[in-house]
Amino acid sequence: MAKLLEHKAKEILARFGIPVPRGEIAADADEAAAAAERIGFPVVLKAQAFVTGRAGKGLIHFCDSSAEVRDAASDVLGRTVGGFPVETILIEEKLRIASELFAACMVTDEIPGPLALLADRGGSGVEQMARDGKATLASRPFDATTGLKLYEARSLAVECGITGKQLSAVSGFLVRLAKVFLTEEARSLEVNPLVMTEGGKVFAADCHFSVDDYAAGRHPELGIEIAREIGHPPTELEKIAAAYEATDHRGTFYFLELSAEGDRPVGFHGAGGGGSMMSMDALVRHGFTAKNFCDTSGNPSAAKVYRASKHILAQGGIVGYFASGSGVASQEQFHSARGMVKAFREWPLNVPAVIRLGGNKEELAIEILGKFLSDLPVPVEAYGKDDSAAFCAERLDALVKEHPPVEPYDCIPTARTEVAKDEYAFDVRTGTISIDHAICRNCESRPCIESCHAEILEIANSAPRLKEPAEESAHRCTECLACELACYGAGMRSIAINLPIPGFDEYLAKRGGQ
Repeated sequence: MAKLLEHKAKEILARFGIPVPRGEIAADADEAAAAAERIGFPVVLKAQAFVTGRAGKGLIHFCDSSAEVRDAASDVLGRTVGGFPVETILIEEKLRIASELFAACMVTDEIPGPLALLADRGGSGVEQMARDGKATLASRPFDATTGLKLYEARSLAVECGITGKQLSAVSGFLVRLAKVFLTEEARSLEVNPLVMTEGGKVFAADCHFSVDDYAAGRHPELGIEIAREIGHPPTELEKIAAAYEATDHRGTFYFLELSAEGDRPVGFHGAGGGGSMMSMDALVRHGFTAKNFCDTSGNPSAAKVYRASKHILAQGGIVGYFASGSGVASQEQFHSARGMVKAFREWPLNVPAVIRLGGNKEELAIEILGKFLSDLPVPVEAYGKDDSAAFCAERLDALVKEHPPVEPYDCIPTARTEVAKDEYAFDVRTGTISIDHAICRNCESRPCIESCHAEILEIANSAPRLKEPAEESAHRCTECLACELACYGAGMRSIAINLPIPGFDEYLAKRGGQ
C-alpha cells in the first residue's frame, strides 16, 4: 500500500470538508518559525515520517514562542527515523482538547467490503485497550457503492457512548471520512486522535492514509510518486528508478533503499521475490545488512539490468555486491551478465562481488562475467543454480574479509569513450547506438555482426550498418549489449551504447559525483 505523509493526508481530508487544524509544512528552522507566527501560538511541531508513537520518540513538540519552534525544528529535522532523515515538519495550531476518539475506515481480510470503526478513546494501542476492556471499539461494514449511511454512523457513535450534540458531530465526521475512503480508493484511513474541542467541534488531529497500489495511478491529486509501501518518503534514487520503470515494462526493476544499519552494508541485486528473500536471509546470517532491495526479474533486458546495477553502485558506502535470486529462472541469464559487466566497468566496481545467475543459459552468463571482469582489482565470482544462496553468501563473506573496498581507479569501459571520427548512429528503444566506421574499417573479425542475435546489422562499405529498412531494423534491437561487449572483447571499441537514466546524472552532481 502506498502511504501519504500526515500533511498530505490532511490536505485531502480538508478537500472533503473534514475539519483539520490550521497548519503549514517547513523544511528548516526559519521556515518553521515563520509558519508558527502566521498560525499563532501555541503550536504543535510534528516530524513528517511514516512512524507511529512520534511523541514518545521526541518527534512531536509543543511550542509557545518562535525561539522554541526554532529549537524544536533544529532537533527534529535531520533526525534518523527508520534509517532515513526527517526532511519536513508540520507546524499546526494547538487545539484545546476536551476528549479524544479513534475513527477509521479500512479493508480487512475478514469481510468482503469496507469496515468503519470508532473507539471511545484515542491514542496508540486502541485495539489492545479494547481487548483489555479499557476502551470500547465499535465496527460496522458498509456498502462500497453507496457509502456509510448517517444512521449507520450514529449507531457506531451510540455504541461508544456518545450522546447529545457530540453525537451529530461525530456521526457526520464518520460519513465524510467514509466518502474520502471510497473516493480515493484507500485501503486504510485512520484518524487518531479524532479530537473533540472544548468548543464542541471535531478535528482530525492526526491521520494515517494508505492507498491501494493499483489505484494510485487513478488519483494524481494524492501526489503519490511511488505506488508501493516503502516505509519512508521516497528518496531521489528511488524516484529516478520508479520513473524509468514506468517507461520500460520489459521485466521488473524494483529499487528500494534500506536503512542498512550495520557495519557491513551490501548492495543487493535480486531476481524473483522468493529467491531474493532467501538470498537476503543468507546475507543476514553472515553478518551483512542489505543497503537496498533491487529486483530485476521477468526477463528484463540487459539495458534494464545495467541501469539497476548503476543504481545499486550509486548508493556508495557498500562493502560488497551480492546478486542472487531464483535458482531456476527461465530468463536468459546472459542478458543480466552483460548488463552488470557494462555497469561494473563503467562505474567502476570497487568492492568484491558474488553473482549467482541460476537458470537458462547460466553457463554463458558465468563465462561472460569471468571473461570481461577478470582484470578488475576486486574479485568477481560467478555461480549458477547448483550453488546455493547460502554458499554464495559465504563466499562473499570470505571475499569481503580479504578484499576491502579499493580506492577509485581508472577502468576501461566496454563502450567507446572517444569522439567518433566517422560516426554511424541510430536510436533504439531506450538509448542510442554509436559506431565509429573509421575503426570498423580496420576490423577483420566483425564480432558485432556475429553477436547480434536480432540480425539487424550488415556490412556495407567495409563497416556495419542497419539492414534496410533501417527504421524497422533499429526497432528490432533488444538492447542486449552483445555487440558492444563483442567489439570491446575484440580490442576494437568502435561501439558505444548510450543508455541514459533521466535524472541520474543530476543526482550524482548534487552528491558531488560518483
